[in-house]
Amino acid sequence: MNRKQSTILLVLVLLIGSAGLVTYKRQNASRDAGSAALGRKLLGEIEINNVAQLVIKGDTNELNLVREDGLWRVKERYGYPANFNEISDTVLKLRDLKIVQTERVGESQLVRLSLAEGQGANGPTVVVLKDKDGVPMKTLWLGKKHMKKSSRPSPMPGMDDDQGWPDGRYVKLGGSTEVALVSDPLANLEPRPEQWLNKEFLKVEKVKSIAVDFPEATNSWKVTRETEAGPWRLFEPKAGEDLDSSKLTSLSSPLGSLAFNDVAPESAQEHFGLQHPVMATLETFDHFAYAFKVGLKTNENYPIRVAVTASFPKERPVGAGEKAEDKEKLEKQFKDDLKKLEDKLAKEKGFEPWIFEVSSWSLDSLLKRRSELMVEQKPEQPERTEGANEEGVTGSTP
Repeated sequence: MNRKQSTILLVLVLLIGSAGLVTYKRQNASRDAGSAALGRKLLGEIEINNVAQLVIKGDTNELNLVREDGLWRVKERYGYPANFNEISDTVLKLRDLKIVQTERVGESQLVRLSLAEGQGANGPTVVVLKDKDGVPMKTLWLGKKHMKKSSRPSPMPGMDDDQGWPDGRYVKLGGSTEVALVSDPLANLEPRPEQWLNKEFLKVEKVKSIAVDFPEATNSWKVTRETEAGPWRLFEPKAGEDLDSSKLTSLSSPLGSLAFNDVAPESAQEHFGLQHPVMATLETFDHFAYAFKVGLKTNENYPIRVAVTASFPKERPVGAGEKAEDKEKLEKQFKDDLKKLEDKLAKEKGFEPWIFEVSSWSLDSLLKRRSELMVEQKPEQPERTEGANEEGVTGSTP
């Protein structure tokens, strides 16, 4: 090897060494920066009491939760009240999110982590926290969920357990090139309006009578009872009708746990087939009357509208032999109970302007036709005479 070749080789070694040193320093700097970020709050300092709007954007859907006059509402559901606890828990969770890992990545890795723009359905979910004036406070992009793989085989034959389960999510702040991993999959942050509705609903308790009127009058019926635990009796039974008590057990508290899946404004009643509804009227022992309009069943839901009325006694009936020392206590109890009933009425009348989509299973027992409540009449079998064949015709003995 001559001197010229040796010089060239030495220069190459120095260049490679310098490049390696630069790369090493950069990696150390990146590692140090990442280490410094660990445990840091993702959103930094944020005053959650100033959050008045929560916007969640998907590829094609957008959800706007807005606080108005001290009440959170779902804009995409015509201003129906939102679930305050769900929103509060979500905002607190976002405030307290801590970084588990950070990394500066290129465009190709953003695509892989579902954090690049223009990815369509595989793109990020964008969450924006805004103040009362609609000014963004923080913008967060949610990408691919981080999956924790199980070391155990799936207990179910044929089930693939390689994917594991989500235990975190890749995220980045709007405008940043730094991707962070947080230890919460944030699964509830989806732009689905029905998911964020306040699902508190009316409760029909202590039912005294039930009347169901179908468009076909022959299907209509009414049952009553004398006490809360008493048997149901058919109102004005027709000749030959025998009420099947086993089919009425589900009517003891038919709408005590009524729940809805979605809502619509009363202006949509034609869309839900509420022009010619089934009418169900329930009266209770505590003086409530509920009138339900039930529309056409669609996708395992019934659309319903409700009107609520009540007439409470304003004075307590004095019992025979009532002692003077008990009067004050009984009067207070009566007024307290009356106040609860009046509050219940005021709350439930707030449901009247809406159409509710209710799971069919919660109404099926109430929407039986009259004939379905009766004891099934078995067809009479003709008596067979000795020597008769299967058609009932007497044959001759050969």
